[in-house]
Amino acid sequence: MQFQAARPDIIRAINQRWLFKHWSESRNGRTLPAWQDLEGREFASMSANLSFTDVVASDGRPRFLIRYHGSRIGEAYGSNCHGKYLDEILPATFREAALATYWQVVESKQPVYTAVDTPDSDGRVVHYERLLLPFGRDGINVDRILASLEMVSPDGAFQAHNLMTSDRMPSNFAVCASIQS
Repeated sequence: MQFQAARPDIIRAINQRWLFKHWSESRNGRTLPAWQDLEGREFASMSANLSFTDVVASDGRPRFLIRYHGSRIGEAYGSNCHGKYLDEILPATFREAALATYWQVVESKQPVYTAVDTPDSDGRVVHYERLLLPFGRDGINVDRILASLEMVSPDGAFQAHNLMTSDRMPSNFAVCASIQS
């Protein structure tokens, strides 16, 4: 998968821009901010669209254990994914592309931003934007990833239920960028 190098202004959603800025400022001169330095109340208003995973070593390639996901993400995945690995819940048609973005975050130690259009169950186009932010207890190695998902349809209302587990989810991203910070 090809990742373009991009500036932070590629991020379209206001909440995601705020998250990136907060992540960047929280680094305090380190490569990565520490998860422990974040204050949960700052994220309360956007928690429905947030997920965080632990990076778990596994036979040469990291796996991503879902520790938390907000209600909107749970609806898009069609279930409570807490305690499951990301590779266990993604549809086969989208799995490798989605995991490649997480692997890129771990390898590059940089945020990754993606955007893709996918149809909901009624065929309406949904713009799905995702920002992945790396964190590390030691300030160097990625051990947790915060994901912010924004879904919007130009038609207004859309069916979010099972949006992310549909076999209709395309494996090609319209935007796939490593954010230079």
